[in-house]
Parts: sequence; structure tokens; C-alpha cells
Amino acid sequence: MTALADAVARSFAADEPERPAVSPLRALGRRQLSGIALLGQSVATTAPAASMVLLPVTMLTHNALLPGLVTIVVATVVVTLIAHCLAQFTRRLSAAGGLYTFVSHGAGPRAALTCGVGMLVKYLGSAALTMYHGSQTVLALAAQLGITVRGWGIGAVYLGIAVLIGAVLVRGVRFAAIAILAVEACSLSFIIGLMLVSGPAVPVIPDAPNVPAVLAIALSALFALAGFESATFFAPETRRPLVTVTRTVLWTPILCGALFIFASWAAWSGHAGAVVNAYLHGTAGGSSLLVVILLDAGLTCSWLGSSMASSNAASRLVYSMSVEGVLPRVFGRVGARLRTPHVALLAIIGTVTVVGLLFVALDGVPPSVKTVVRTALALSYILVAVAAVLFLGRIDELSRLDRCAGWGASSVLAVVLVYLTFSDARHGVVAAPTLIVVVLAIGACWYRYLRLTHPRSLTAIGVFDSPESVDVLPGAGVFAVNARGAIALVGVPRAGRGEQ
Repeated sequence: MTALADAVARSFAADEPERPAVSPLRALGRRQLSGIALLGQSVATTAPAASMVLLPVTMLTHNALLPGLVTIVVATVVVTLIAHCLAQFTRRLSAAGGLYTFVSHGAGPRAALTCGVGMLVKYLGSAALTMYHGSQTVLALAAQLGITVRGWGIGAVYLGIAVLIGAVLVRGVRFAAIAILAVEACSLSFIIGLMLVSGPAVPVIPDAPNVPAVLAIALSALFALAGFESATFFAPETRRPLVTVTRTVLWTPILCGALFIFASWAAWSGHAGAVVNAYLHGTAGGSSLLVVILLDAGLTCSWLGSSMASSNAASRLVYSMSVEGVLPRVFGRVGARLRTPHVALLAIIGTVTVVGLLFVALDGVPPSVKTVVRTALALSYILVAVAAVLFLGRIDELSRLDRCAGWGASSVLAVVLVYLTFSDARHGVVAAPTLIVVVLAIGACWYRYLRLTHPRSLTAIGVFDSPESVDVLPGAGVFAVNARGAIALVGVPRAGRGEQ
């Protein structure tokens, strides 16, 4: 008798469990997001159109063209290695907690909470930065059209953009992802076309920055590529998540890296002239008003799309923590019709708006803020790379490539953080080491607090989209009560071997 025939025969005699097995993440709406929409979410978080402008500008202002090109290639390779580490989890787990959940399965709940803090700092900071820059570009675009906004009007514009982003995200993940993909594709097409036909840039006077040129470009490139992992937070809402999310995670840094390498080549070869001139000098640099307006429009779409995508990913992380009991249960509320975690989304958008308005009040973003966000990102990537090696070693599936990718990528990022720490320390800046200490301390204190007050939540950390009763042929699996007290699939009976 074949295995299929045996399974069918057992299905007629199998008894149903007293309680049906349901996924702890089913409220989000399972299997509704297409691969294209997921790619839009992942790509938009990196803000590729804006990064294709900022990376050449960074290379020119630091007077490091060829070293900048090489650095961006190396950064792409390192982030691709991180993507390989993530793929080892996405092939096996579908989780709304993304990196936070993955680290819990590899390095335990204490490391997971630390990673969760780092990812919240990264996504909230990234969303606030891109919302602020997007709003500033809206104001610049209005000025090009002869509309000057001052005083309270600036705050009103910012609040209006925040409300628009919140409305789109609450509307639903599919609507938000498709909208993000559409605006990003238009922005990319315009900027690539401008680089292909443009000539040399107006000479840029190099700055005398505190950060060495290669380090500044490396940090900019790593942060530009960051965000590809946002696809992992939407796995339970994706069709064929174990396949689709893995492909998206692996291909996004390659695609975005190729775009950034092209942009750096354009800067090195003199083809980024029109973009750099229009961005830095506007019409005063010889660019036509139409080019400046189109560039501002493209940057606006890219930055606001990134803010939207970052806020969306952060809401899934907060939702997952709420389901586990790590955060208050109120953040786990999901709209019955739109299937979005609206409470978590409103909390995220509110926080991002407050931080952005603070930047408006300060008339700019303090340099230390960018350092904090980039450091949180690097720390989270190091944790997940190490967790991947530990996880695969525990299940006896660790290959030489996995070991090299995990230890290699984490080592490079650790060296970058050490280099940044010493570079900043020479100028009396301690943002990077301070952030590392703070994140590690919050993770440890959070773990201790939960162990003393909510010990069951520690056993629930690492929740993922588990199979439901309707997903399994009756008799094809064994259902039992798991650590969360819910019915879950725990094994498959095999002839001659008993239940496993």
C-alpha cells in the first residue's frame, strides 16, 4: 500500500481532537498576500530610489569614488550573507515576529528580547527618518511650484502625511503593498533613466566629516540595503510562505544591491551628474525645473513608501509580542474585516509622528540619531546570524556554507561597529557604544521582569504560524497541548515506530 493510500485509509478511522488546532496568528488573515506584493513591501523598506541618489552624493562629498564603489559591492555581499542566514529560518518557520522570532529559536528568549528591542529601534527610527525627509521633500516640491509653507503649516503638512500613511496601512496589507510597489517603481524608473542620459556633475566641494570616508559609505550602504528582512514579518499572511518569503529575502538584497552598485558606478563614471545637481543645487545647478520637480516627487514617494513599509513591519513585530504576552494584549487586537493589527499600527504611527515632529522642532535630524538606528540594525543582524548557526547546529543541519555565512557576516558587522565606536570616540561621540549597552540592558531587564511576573510568556516566545486542523488530513498527524496551552500538531504516526 502506498503512503498516500495509507494516509487516506487512516483518515476515515481517525478521531478528531476535542479542540481544533488553530494557528496563533490566524487573526491576521492567512495566505492572502501574493509574491509580488511581498516583494513590494520588502523593496520599499530599503527606499531604493532615494538611496540611489544619496549614495552617489555620499561618495562625492567624501571624495571617495572608487573606494566607495568597492565598499558598496562589499556591503552588498555582506547583506546577502545575512539574507542566507535568514533563509535558513524562513524555509522552516512562518512567523510575524521576523528576526525576533528567529533569534528565539536559535539563541533563546533573552537574546530574542534583545533583538526585538534592536528591531523596534531600527524600524521606528527608520520610519521617523524617512517620514521626516519625505515631508521635507514635499515642502521643497511645493516651493518649486511657488507654494511656501511656514510655521505651523509645516507641522500640519507632517501630520497630514502621517494620517495618510496610517489610513493606507489600516486599509490592509495587500492594498498598502501594491501602493508602495507602484510608487517605488515609478521613482526608480525616473532616476535610472536620468542616470543613463546625464553628464558630469557640478563639482562638489568635499566635506571634512568626522567619520572616515569608507566607514561613512559602508554605513550608508548597509542602512540602504537594510529592510529586505521586512518580508519575514508578513510570512503568515503570504501564500506559500516558506517558499515565497525565502525567495523574497534572498533576491531583495541582490536586486537592491545591483541598483546601488549601478548608482555608485554612475557616480564614479560621471553619469550621476543630473541627479546630484538637481538634488544638491536644484535649478541653480543647471537642472531644469521639470527635472527638479520630478526628482523631488520621486524622492517623496520613495521616502514615504519606506516609512509606510517600516511602520507596517514594526506593527507585526509588536503584534507578535502581544500574542505571546510579552507586550500588553491590547496590541494584539485585529480588525475583523480588514485583518490589520490596528491598535499596534496606531501606536507605531503615533510614535513615529511624535519623533518626526521632534525633528521638525529641532530643524533637522541630529547626527547621533542616524548612528543609533544604524547601530541597532547591525546589532540585530549580528544576533540573527549567530542564532542561525546555533539553530542549524542544534537540529544537525549546519553546513560549511551556513557556518561561513553566519560567522563571516557577524564578524564583519562587529568590526564595523568597533571601527565606528573608535572613530566617534576620537570626536567625543559615544552614540554607538551607548546604544549597544542600552539595548543589551533593556533586553536583560525585560527578560528578568517577565521571568518574575509573567514566566509563561517566556515559554511562548517564538510563536509561529502552525498548521491548523483543516490543513492536515485526519489521522496524518498527532495533535496535543503545547507550551502555550493550545492544541497543536506535534508529530506524525509512522508504521512500526509509534507516535512521534
